[in-house]
Amino acid sequence: MSFHGTVKGSHTMKNKNKKVKSQTRPALLNGTVPPRRRLNKDARPREYLTPKEVERLITAAKARGRRYNLRDATMILVAFRHGLRVVELCSLTWDQIDFSQGMMHVRRMKNGIPSVQQIGGEELRALRALKREDNAGRFVFMTERGAPMTPAGFRKFLARLAVAAKFPFSVHPHMLRHATGYKLANDGRDTRALQHYLGHKNIMHTVRYTELSPERFKNFWED
Repeated sequence: MSFHGTVKGSHTMKNKNKKVKSQTRPALLNGTVPPRRRLNKDARPREYLTPKEVERLITAAKARGRRYNLRDATMILVAFRHGLRVVELCSLTWDQIDFSQGMMHVRRMKNGIPSVQQIGGEELRALRALKREDNAGRFVFMTERGAPMTPAGFRKFLARLAVAAKFPFSVHPHMLRHATGYKLANDGRDTRALQHYLGHKNIMHTVRYTELSPERFKNFWED
């Protein structure tokens, strides 16, 4: 190999090494290295809410004193009562709700199992009031721009609401779905029935709720 070929080869290797280093080096933000994203387990003590914490969020939403406090409180209640994913919640339409029978036709995402679920009295009253107030567009939960609430919009709202309600940890929408699973499991509901209520194709996704249920250890220390 000629001298020029050797020099050219060394330059090529140096350029490759620089490229690899630049790819592995974290991008600078305002002249400093940005902080690493905190893991969920480090940011929150758990990935679900208790029924009392859900009620606390609903109370905080009602107390906001804004035009959409009814919508916001109802979204939290409906998500919790039916274990809805945030996409399922935001895409809920009025034709899924049967007021005469007090039933909701739940459509599941992720190839989940659809179901027909009862609507409780408090929830039914809130939905009726929301329908009267919102002039009943196609979607149940609308923004002030006349468009359906987006998952990102609800996620941001819930995070801000948790701060206003003085939660010691951050809150995201999926914690409402987990709250449903753990609440019903703690009530001793049948695992197979809970699987269909949450729309799980695989029962292993449901078992996580029964594993933390105190009912598993009931009467352990009784004679």
